[in-house]
Amino acid sequence: MIRYALLSIIKLLGVNTNEATIHKFYTAFQQLDYATMQSCYHPEAVFSDPVFGLLDVHEVKAMWEMLCTRAKNFSLTYGNIQLLDDEYTTTDWKAIYIFSQTGRKVENQIKAHMRFKDGLIIEHSDAFSIYRWSKQAFGLTGWMLGWSGYFNKKLQLKARIGLQKFMEQ
Repeated sequence: MIRYALLSIIKLLGVNTNEATIHKFYTAFQQLDYATMQSCYHPEAVFSDPVFGLLDVHEVKAMWEMLCTRAKNFSLTYGNIQLLDDEYTTTDWKAIYIFSQTGRKVENQIKAHMRFKDGLIIEHSDAFSIYRWSKQAFGLTGWMLGWSGYFNKKLQLKARIGLQKFMEQ
């Protein structure tokens, strides 16, 4: 009830609800505030990216918690928010961090595609070059193998297993 009242006030002020959610999400991400990030997702949300693949709402919320609590030397910028219609948006964002598995610095440029329902993210897909990311995260191994389907499947499997272990804790 309170949520819908707030959405009505936002609309009266002339602020696009979806854009407000995007700002809330990425500002929280800049602060590594996973709880606020999680609150931006609809109860039926799904997420996908090249590393984790397709996640349901429980998995995506756990993923953000895991990434935020493990982040080292993290910074994030975002912009170029495109409101495509009442439901769909895109946003460009860049994360710079130390990849925990290798200790290597990663600068990842991402295009987020989001669909909204009731002012919350119901579909979220992050697109980026897995080969570019792999070269930074894994060095020579990523440079030599990061382009291959085999390497990418192994990477995704390892990421999913790590997420499941995190969720079981």
